Amino acid sequence: MVYSLPTLMGGVPSWWPAWLPAKTVYRGLDLQGGLYLLLNVETDKAVEQAAENLVDEVRLALRKGKLRYQSIKREGRDTVDVKLPADVAKAEVIKILKDDFRNSVAEETPDGARLRLSPKEVIDLRKFAVDQSIQTIRSRIDQFGVSEPSLQKQGEERILLQLPGLNDPARAKTLIGRTARLEFKLVDEKGDLAAALAGNVPADDQLLYEERGGKKGQKPVRQPLLLKKRTNLTGDLLTDARVNFDQFGEAMVSITFNHQGARKFAQLTGEHVGERMAIVLDDKVYSAPVLREKIEGGRAQITGNFTMEDAHDLAIVLRAGALPAPVTILEERTVGPTLGSDSINQGVHSSLIGGFFVILFMGIYYKGLGWLANIAVVFNIFIVLAVLAALQAALTLPGIAGVVLLIGIAVDANVLIIERIREEIRLGKSPYAAIDQGYDKAFMTILDSHVTTLATAMILFQFGTGPVRGFAVTLIIGIVSSLFTSITLTRMMLYYILRNRRVQKLSL
Repeated sequence: MVYSLPTLMGGVPSWWPAWLPAKTVYRGLDLQGGLYLLLNVETDKAVEQAAENLVDEVRLALRKGKLRYQSIKREGRDTVDVKLPADVAKAEVIKILKDDFRNSVAEETPDGARLRLSPKEVIDLRKFAVDQSIQTIRSRIDQFGVSEPSLQKQGEERILLQLPGLNDPARAKTLIGRTARLEFKLVDEKGDLAAALAGNVPADDQLLYEERGGKKGQKPVRQPLLLKKRTNLTGDLLTDARVNFDQFGEAMVSITFNHQGARKFAQLTGEHVGERMAIVLDDKVYSAPVLREKIEGGRAQITGNFTMEDAHDLAIVLRAGALPAPVTILEERTVGPTLGSDSINQGVHSSLIGGFFVILFMGIYYKGLGWLANIAVVFNIFIVLAVLAALQAALTLPGIAGVVLLIGIAVDANVLIIERIREEIRLGKSPYAAIDQGYDKAFMTILDSHVTTLATAMILFQFGTGPVRGFAVTLIIGIVSSLFTSITLTRMMLYYILRNRRVQKLSL
């Protein structure tokens, strides 16, 4: 009763004692309004990235083995090709590849060797990409401030995301879909930028752009930069990212590396003093300052044309970490709060009208025992609301339909008991004996019907999603409480009345 009162009162009043439960029933997306997204994780990109990472690892392995090579590059989605000079023994290269990369398949080719990710490794990479994406998106959403988001894996590559009560869907979608891969790369000052702009980008370089200006409606200026393709440091080693302000009062993001990242960052900046180091996020250069000295302490700043909102969102995605693969939106639905409010009103009205007629019928037809059954049904609803509030399980529109269905189930159980008691009374038994026999004879029938419905609800909960799951949750709670109120609660009340009022004849 106490747990359900905040919900029935529409919130906790100011005089509500702090030591009493204050949770209200959490409303699902269809009642509260919000955003529904079906996301697709591009797991092929995760496999390609893994193969791309192999390129550097193979290069290091061959250098360690003091074996020369002509070129090492990714071919296709999951393969790394190694071209060797004619005087290098292929067998030695194959041996190193087999010893150092046990999760991949090494084989000889006419001009060198080939390393391919094994089928099991590819499957594991795809699964990890989806699982890691769920964790990353959940972390971003939590920091964004959405309460009770629903995030579920669907199939092999899809994620179902529901964000109830969301005020800014566009900003949320940008935050969710951002890959947020932070990289530190050296600027290739000796490279031919003009040739790269003409399309002749060196094999070890990449052409990216840095945007400058662009505030107050101005068009930003794109500055091309020729960067080394090799990533010297990534954002995987970050421990914190926070919004800060530079000397001009402009928003920026301060990042902090962990111990390992700080050591690498200090080593990197110490080895390249006088060179330019680009800070790249999702293939966009945010800044490319000249390293004046070795930077110790593991701290750096990302500057740009940030608004406070942009800087805040950037800090969130950096703290949450990068997505292992790009995420695209397959389906999007926005549920307005007005529709949700209408749904609640219609659901409550239908419940009240249906409940009123059921209670009226029970009271008129079964008299005293009917009104006792009505009390049990009302208790049943209180218990459902209390458990929903305590568990913070979502009440959805189908969940309201489940409450209406529960009224019928609870009444049906009480009707069975009353009819059995009525049969015993007709046989001339005393009220105590009639009640005992009535409950005993009705028990197995009620238990059988409740267990059957409970099993169905549990299957719905296991395999259903969104509102269907909300319906299942309401049904499971209601079935258990109905079993308690119809079998135990009404029996206790009957015994109490018989004992204290010395009733000689049951009213039914």
